[in-house]
Amino acid sequence: MNRIDRISAILVQLQSRKIVKAQDIADRFEISLRTVYRDVKTLEEAGVPIIGEAGAGYRIMDGYRLPPVMFTKEEATAFITAEKLVAKFTDEATVRRYSDAMYKVRSVLRSDEKGMLENIENVIQIYKYNKMPDNSYMYDLLKSISDKKAVEMSYRANYTGENTNRVIEPVGIYFIGNYWHLVAWCTLRNDYRDFRLDRIKGLKHTNINFVQEKLSLTEYMVRYTNRNQLVKVVVVFDKQVVPYINDQKFYFGYADEEDNGSTVKMTFLTPSISYFAKWLISYGKKVQVESPSALKDEMCKFIKELQEHYL
Repeated sequence: MNRIDRISAILVQLQSRKIVKAQDIADRFEISLRTVYRDVKTLEEAGVPIIGEAGAGYRIMDGYRLPPVMFTKEEATAFITAEKLVAKFTDEATVRRYSDAMYKVRSVLRSDEKGMLENIENVIQIYKYNKMPDNSYMYDLLKSISDKKAVEMSYRANYTGENTNRVIEPVGIYFIGNYWHLVAWCTLRNDYRDFRLDRIKGLKHTNINFVQEKLSLTEYMVRYTNRNQLVKVVVVFDKQVVPYINDQKFYFGYADEEDNGSTVKMTFLTPSISYFAKWLISYGKKVQVESPSALKDEMCKFIKELQEHYL
């Protein structure tokens, strides 16, 4: 990237956040801090009102706006691909908001770029098997995190199916196993809890400030992993079944694998030996357990229970 393009990109980056650290700019463009300072000075000399805050970073004075950004054809193509993914893998509310944003993006494209998008729009398709659960409360939860205000939630429990009302202080949201999850401090349980967004039946903002000093989402996930004492499992699959495993292994704590020709040795970290054993049984003689021995015992126990049930 030449210097002119880099300076323009830095200006866009400065407009994208309230505060941008010099080190973040340096990391993004793989340049030195001295070069960052020089490029920022060039923007200032060009009339861009940049304010440097000691120990924080750079910000652009409130009210300053550039004319509409011009996108390259490659960037415009990426937008179309992202739009297809959003339409298939998010809920209706997110699709609607993204579609509104895309109208604004298209409005600043040049004529040839608009024509290109129209030509490729119908030649990119995304297929999936499962319908994405409704995540219409995601924006409200993110707003709660940003405002540091608790929310009242009606939630349907997984095992009992019972609806409970509780006040929660959201920490963060993550996606796994085809579902969005919310990590929050639950005042009903007086502890952190993991909630699935599709089981939320009602949500209401409150004026209650967060009272609990929150873990970050990363800190929570580390604590969760340690608390659940994940068990290391090593199994060997016949290579004939590996293509069927590739779509499932990530749901069971997949960590690593080793190709041994006719077999593949896989390592998993699982919080539940019993749950893992029931999955392995479906592969019959096409899988061998190396460790732990407790997994073999659990599989034998489950097979015996099935035999007694059906005989």
